[in-house]
Amino acid sequence: QVQLVESGGGLVQPGGSLRLSCAASGFTFSLYAMSWYRQAPGKQRELVARITSGGSTNYADSVKGRFTISRDNAKNTVYLQMNSLKPEDTAVYYCNAKMFSNDYWGQGTQVTVSS
Repeated sequence: QVQLVESGGGLVQPGGSLRLSCAASGFTFSLYAMSWYRQAPGKQRELVARITSGGSTNYADSVKGRFTISRDNAKNTVYLQMNSLKPEDTAVYYCNAKMFSNDYWGQGTQVTVSS
C-alpha cells in the first residue's frame, strides 16, 4: 500500500523557518521524482519544488533562494527546508511522488506564517 505521510507543518512568524518531511512507503522511492506542492485558500495547487531520482532540483520562482528540497533514499524521505518564510507562504503543503503514470499524493500539512 502506497503511503506518503507529511509532517513538520505548523505556525511560524514571518522570517522564521520550518522543515517539512514526507515519509514514503509502498513503492521504490529512489526511482521516483518527488515534489512539494502547496495550495492556499481560494487558489490552485502549485508546484513549489521538485527533485528527480537523480537529484536534480527545480523551484518555483517565488521560493528560489529560500526553500531547499532534498531526499534521503536510505530513509525513503523527502524534505523541504523553508527559510525566510513570508505570510504568502501560508498554505497546505502536499508531497507528491511521480514516475510515468504512477502519481501519488500525501494528505497535506498546514503551514501558517503569521505574527
